[in-house]
Amino acid sequence: MSQVTIIGGGVAGLCVAQTLLSRGAEVTIYDGGGAPGPHACSWWAGGMLAPFCEGESAEEPVIRLGQEAVKWWDKHTGAVTRKGSLVLSPTRDEADLRRFARRTTEHRELDADTIATLEPDLAGRFTKGLFFETEAHLNPRAALSTLRKELMLSGALFVSKNAEPKTFAEMGLTIDCRGYAAKEHLTDLRGVKGEMLVLSCPEVKLNRPIRLLHPRMPVYIVPRGDGVFMLGATQIEATASKKVTARSMLELLSTAYALNPAFGEAEILETGVDNRPAFPDNLPRIRRNGNLICANGLFRHGFLLAPALARMVAEVIFDDATPEVMDEPAA
Repeated sequence: MSQVTIIGGGVAGLCVAQTLLSRGAEVTIYDGGGAPGPHACSWWAGGMLAPFCEGESAEEPVIRLGQEAVKWWDKHTGAVTRKGSLVLSPTRDEADLRRFARRTTEHRELDADTIATLEPDLAGRFTKGLFFETEAHLNPRAALSTLRKELMLSGALFVSKNAEPKTFAEMGLTIDCRGYAAKEHLTDLRGVKGEMLVLSCPEVKLNRPIRLLHPRMPVYIVPRGDGVFMLGATQIEATASKKVTARSMLELLSTAYALNPAFGEAEILETGVDNRPAFPDNLPRIRRNGNLICANGLFRHGFLLAPALARMVAEVIFDDATPEVMDEPAA
């Protein structure tokens, strides 16, 4: 039985731990932050399992590998909501909707009546849309907490940072899943700043994630239940500060208002900022140097690609395979 140490308890680390555990490994997870919380990048994720929507701007592997996500998360957390994704644009910006349609697949076009049937609170506001019926979403915070509990029940050991060995060499076979914190070993890793808001707006009910193609800032809004929504997200080529900028907050809220003016009365429950770890082509990487395996670069596709990344890490360890995302360390 393989003994494996995992550094990092975010979405990548927990998915790798679950996959290795299911293949018979003894797993220890070192995570200085403890239980999932605001310290983790994945805490601020939208939780959209939407590979076909991502095809509008992402590379082909994101679409293909992302299709593993719904089944994986449903199996291990039971927290998946399968109601599809809805993409909309204001009437004056329907050229953006047509462009989105050309760049994606697995959708059908909607008229105003069909939009109103799917989302009654958007009735009369949009004349055309795209519906990606096979896509899904989950609550990232609930999913992370459930996955961590299941790992503990299955025998995984969680250890605080205070007990962490000083060097990777002392740990034996080690998987580094620390995201941007691993930049010391991954010189071509960069941080992409993302900002998002958690809103309370009981006056609005949405049944599924909505992507609004607004000219100032395309955004997504994801229902969390009980009138709570995740609104995001900026994508700025800069290392994240700890606070949302005034400009970003204004643009996010203005776009939410364009979706439904009732969001103008929403309460801002939380603001969040994260550093999404990304390589130059925004695709994940697996890199091995002896007993150290780095699994990183999920960019803004954490929950979508973490199951496939975890599967490929397991294939490296148990099958001596060379997955498609495995490469040599940067010089």
